[in-house]
Order: sequence, then C-alpha cells, then structure tokens
Amino acid sequence: MRKQLRLSGSGGQGVITAAIILAAAAVDEGKEAVQSQSYGPEARGGASKSEVIIDDAPIYHPHVIVPDLVLAMTQKAADKYYKDLLNPDGLLVLDEQLVPNVPDFPHVVRIPITKIAVEKVGKPLFANIVALGALVRLTGIVSFDAIKKAVANRVPPHTVDANMKALELGWEAAAAKV
Repeated sequence: MRKQLRLSGSGGQGVITAAIILAAAAVDEGKEAVQSQSYGPEARGGASKSEVIIDDAPIYHPHVIVPDLVLAMTQKAADKYYKDLLNPDGLLVLDEQLVPNVPDFPHVVRIPITKIAVEKVGKPLFANIVALGALVRLTGIVSFDAIKKAVANRVPPHTVDANMKALELGWEAAAAKV
C-alpha cells in the first residue's frame, strides 16, 4: 500500500509542517513513514517541497520517486513539481485561487485552500492544515482521528482549536471532490 506524496508551495506556507504531521499520523497508526524536505535559500517566499512516503512495509529509500499525489499551493509550485513523473493515475491537488493556470493532467482537484483558511479560520497561516484535511479525505491514507491527534500534538497549544477547525474545513471541502 505504498503511497508517495509531494506537498509543495512557497516558504512559509507550512507544507513541511503538514508533511511532518501526516507522517506522524501514519506512524501512530502503525504504518511506516519517512518524510524529507527541500526549500530554496529564502526563508519565506521561495520554492518549498516536502515529501512523505507511507507504507505497511519497511521503506528503504527516503525520497519520492513517482508521486501518487502532488499538492501545489502556488502556481510556481505546480509548474515546478507536478511534472516530474507524477503517477498517471495519481492526483494533483491545487489551491484554487493561487494556481489559476491548471496544468493539463487527467486527475486534478481544485480546492480554495487559502481562501478557506482566511475566510473561515481567520488567517492564511492555517492553509496547510486545511490542505491536510483535504488530502486525508481524498486519499484515505490515514484516519481522520489519527490526523486530528497528530495535529493536536504538533501545533502550539494555543492554536489547537483553530487548527482543528481548519482540518475539519479541509475535510469538508474535499467531500464533494471524492
């Protein structure tokens, strides 16, 4: 049941944090998981990607070879990261407002991730958790309970309620796309 996921965006959007949380949720469920990341020299605004591999069997190579899912939170990320060998049966998930030019790919899901974070949670800071809720709903890679626990364990205590709301909103936004 190996799944390879690439989460991409710009520095500061939280794709690395989201990948760490996803990997933690998988481990909590007894699965194997590895997470890696890369980002440009800029602290904020540069290209950023994080990869997660989740499997029931041991994982010997920690980097994604053929992603089954690519999340692109910006146009630059979509242009840069989806093309390199996304599984033809894979899923490309885009932030609807920040990726206006939809790449030509058969399986694309567009969700207004950042818009949901701003309008319903109050800050774009929560977009990564909205995305995480959507990804879990779209893939079923971990249970919703596992991702909730992982989020609660990884975010600052004073933000748990807002992050739970963001996670649920992402989960709900993906319901119509499944």
